[in-house]
Amino acid sequence: MSNSLLLQFESEMTKILKDLKDIHHELLSSMMYSLEAGGKRIRPLLLLNTALALRGENNESDFVFACAIEMIHTYSLIHDDLPAMDDDDLRRNLPTNHIKYGEGIAILAGDGLLNTAMELLISQISNESTKKAALTIAKASGVSGMVSGQVYDVKTVKTKEQLLKMHQLKTAKLIESAIIAGAYLAKADEQLINKLKVFGEKLGIAFQISDDLLDVEGDESLIGKPVNSDEKNNKSTYISFYGLNHTKLLLQDTVKQALDSIDGLGLVYLETLAKFMLERKH
Repeated sequence: MSNSLLLQFESEMTKILKDLKDIHHELLSSMMYSLEAGGKRIRPLLLLNTALALRGENNESDFVFACAIEMIHTYSLIHDDLPAMDDDDLRRNLPTNHIKYGEGIAILAGDGLLNTAMELLISQISNESTKKAALTIAKASGVSGMVSGQVYDVKTVKTKEQLLKMHQLKTAKLIESAIIAGAYLAKADEQLINKLKVFGEKLGIAFQISDDLLDVEGDESLIGKPVNSDEKNNKSTYISFYGLNHTKLLLQDTVKQALDSIDGLGLVYLETLAKFMLERKH
């Protein structure tokens, strides 16, 4: 990934937050705490690199869209860590938001990030392409995407089919939307959009499978939270359904499907990220 692109994204995101008006100082502090806690920035970089590859350059609107999707992702992490959800104390080697600020402020910080993201998306709608990009992200984060996926996570997943559906909605939809939004912003045609949808879903599933593997085999100092937390919380995972060795084979097969879907398109960043899923350490 381009380090300069990442640095520019970080600068734009900080600027947007600091430009917010009439916001309680503790709420802003809580929002910025989680946004600036690090992370791989996979979703915004997927959007930016897809637009860059297809258009040849990034514009200011691309960065606003990228900031919006990272805010949505961060809100989901804050809420996911809450006692009513995963009840985690650590995120990226730091106390989770509700541990530092209390449950009430953490919930409101998540709400604030989601709402601010929607304001950013709406502010960028100027033509059909930006409308499609904004709607893609909004749907992926809503009841037909990530929110319903979280419901599966709260309830008991009893079958492999439910496990796949949970991760298609909870993880893959937002990752897919980052790629598709970037493509819409670059005015890609529907034939390419359809190929990228397949890639985005497979990449999202591969990301989740690798997450499940890291929870069992990962280094706590690298992943930033305790290992075996899924087992502690009685979470349904690929490993609990398929076993460790079969899960590793599933990861390889899912990455291959992702790569096959964009074969010959020359989308180097997407190909590199898919291959990275096979060797993730954090």
